[in-house]
Amino acid sequence: MAKGMREIKRQIKSTENTKQITKAMELVSAANLKRAQRQAEASRPYSDKMKEVISSIAAGSKGIKHPMLQSREIKRTGYLVITSDRGLAGGYNSSVLRKVMNTIKEKHRSADEYAIFVVGSKGRDFFVKRNIPIVGQVTGIGDNPAFADVKAIANSAVNKFVEGEYDELYIVYNRFVNAITQIPTEKRLLPLEQVEGTAGAVSNYEYEPSAEGVLEVLLPRYAETLIYSAVLEGKASEFGARMTAMGNATKNATKMIANYTLSYNRARQAAITQEISEIVGGANAL
Repeated sequence: MAKGMREIKRQIKSTENTKQITKAMELVSAANLKRAQRQAEASRPYSDKMKEVISSIAAGSKGIKHPMLQSREIKRTGYLVITSDRGLAGGYNSSVLRKVMNTIKEKHRSADEYAIFVVGSKGRDFFVKRNIPIVGQVTGIGDNPAFADVKAIANSAVNKFVEGEYDELYIVYNRFVNAITQIPTEKRLLPLEQVEGTAGAVSNYEYEPSAEGVLEVLLPRYAETLIYSAVLEGKASEFGARMTAMGNATKNATKMIANYTLSYNRARQAAITQEISEIVGGANAL
């Protein structure tokens, strides 16, 4: 009985230590979530304004053609998948990766029909384990992503589309709703949606060297901005998912400690009762 009680006490101590860790991770994730949410929300006006400028140029200059605006026959598709570098975030990574794999199984019959770009070591390890070739990757992005962290992979993804290595590019990430809800989202990035007609009043500007030249610079930057915005959304979703997962883990640990404590008290009571019975039995024998 003593051995069983010692084992229960070790389980209680171990669970209390785990609870301290999960609680600390929950608090850290909550603090990071606020900052990441502010960053994600701050990126939206910039991309909206850039889209407005592009729309104004396209609407005021008829006949502009650019590879990023033109649809073509779909022979190969690119996917830019945003995951995290760390786990312990509930279903954050698995939901995105499951969505990508379901899309690949539905739309493609061979690996020649798609190309994978991945952000985050969890996604990289997932695809490597399944022998799925990765065209580009970036890992080690910190808790406070900067545009420079994703510029290389964003630029590569956009350039490969322009060069015709694939005919459409999708970005797959977790769209942040709140700390509890993150929605796995698959969004077509290229070719860009037709921006003509989305602007309000068309402003009469003179462009140097030309409207086409300005669009040549703005369109790739706009696509890269959308990718960076999705990374910020993904980072906020990661912290939200981790905060929720660690909160649930803390609650479960509390319940386990209560159950272990109850078992310990019952075992201790049984041991005391047995000792009393032995004492009474010995006294009666005398």
